[in-house]
Amino acid sequence: MTEKNTLKHPDFERALQIGRPPNVVKLFPNSKALIVSGKFIDRAMIAKGRAVAIAANGRNYFVIKGALQAAQRANAAIMIEIARSEGGANAYCAVNYWNIARIVDNLCNELNITVPVAIHADHYGIKSQADIAPARVEIPTIFDAGLTSIAIDASHMPDDQNLLANIALNPFVPSWAGLETEVGEIKGKEGLSTVEEALFLIQGLNAHNIFPDWIALNNGTTHGIEANDQGIQVELTANIHAALARYGISGAQHGTSGNSSERLRAITAQTRTTKANVATALQMISWGLEVNDYGNAFMDANGEFVKVRNQGVTEDTWAEMKAYAASKKYKAGDYKKLNLPFENKLLGQPTEIRERMARRVEDFVYNMIVSVFNSRDTAPLAIQAICEAGGCDPGPKAARMENPQEWTPEKIAQRAGNIQSDKGPKGKFDD
Repeated sequence: MTEKNTLKHPDFERALQIGRPPNVVKLFPNSKALIVSGKFIDRAMIAKGRAVAIAANGRNYFVIKGALQAAQRANAAIMIEIARSEGGANAYCAVNYWNIARIVDNLCNELNITVPVAIHADHYGIKSQADIAPARVEIPTIFDAGLTSIAIDASHMPDDQNLLANIALNPFVPSWAGLETEVGEIKGKEGLSTVEEALFLIQGLNAHNIFPDWIALNNGTTHGIEANDQGIQVELTANIHAALARYGISGAQHGTSGNSSERLRAITAQTRTTKANVATALQMISWGLEVNDYGNAFMDANGEFVKVRNQGVTEDTWAEMKAYAASKKYKAGDYKKLNLPFENKLLGQPTEIRERMARRVEDFVYNMIVSVFNSRDTAPLAIQAICEAGGCDPGPKAARMENPQEWTPEKIAQRAGNIQSDKGPKGKFDD
């Protein structure tokens, strides 16, 4: 591990003064953490060209700490996120939508983190029309708690309802906030997204003066532990991004933990992706499990995870975690549910254990930033974008090009009925 970069950009203080959104300023008036809109992270990747920001799912404290240290070391803009399944009202993690900003802000000040950081509410899932009314209440509370970016994920619904849900909820997302939308559930090789579906969603949003920063696709990945090497379909992704280019939208890549570094480098080099979620791999790494190049934890002949001795949690703690999982009859993909019951126990480990948990995440994320996603030295680009914007909002990347009269609810339903696509099997595909 090399010495960390602790130098501040010459314009850091200026960016700190003008770049933090109003919710962050209100919550943390005396903070020196440069927590910014997700828009600026996207802009920094675009400015560098063929660069992708790590969006680290902070399932535990150690993942957040390690990811922030890696970003500082690489002088890279970064996103810290938590999905609704991970940190919503029915969470399986102690880190949640309402405390993650406080954790990030505290760590940034404690560790002298001077790179720009966005805090993202990932996969804010809308599964049916019944979810929209409560979302109108809950989404503002997420921003009250200091988040600076959100993914409205109504991809579980038919195309017209997906679009209409995004339109209905947009008034509750601050105009300065980073915005992600999604077409096609993330469910592996089945139900792959199409150019037609993606255009329908983005054109319909454009007609309503909604300009997302990112679009997530089902481009061949799955959440959690990947069972095969089908992985990201790079050509499909590139084709969809090319079709959307005039709308200024970037790609958000989900399911990275199931893909090789080679494939992730291809996504970086050949598509318009600027954000990549990394979740399961970081959780396993923090615990001390052996992880391969696909981001999957190794399994032994008995189907059990392989713990690296003297890495991550103590051997006694890992034995306790495994015993708890066995008592709950957890399968490999259910080990994520250990985060909530064990967070306090992990925080109560000796200093050297806590440090090595975070350090292992740091080394992994640093390598991803530098060797895979080409996002090293993007922090100055984000700071430059803040100074050029003169505030916390750089504005949209596109203007309205679609006629709103052609995108009324009635015409949206009619257009959706003409889309030819295969949505794949039904089931539970949450992160």
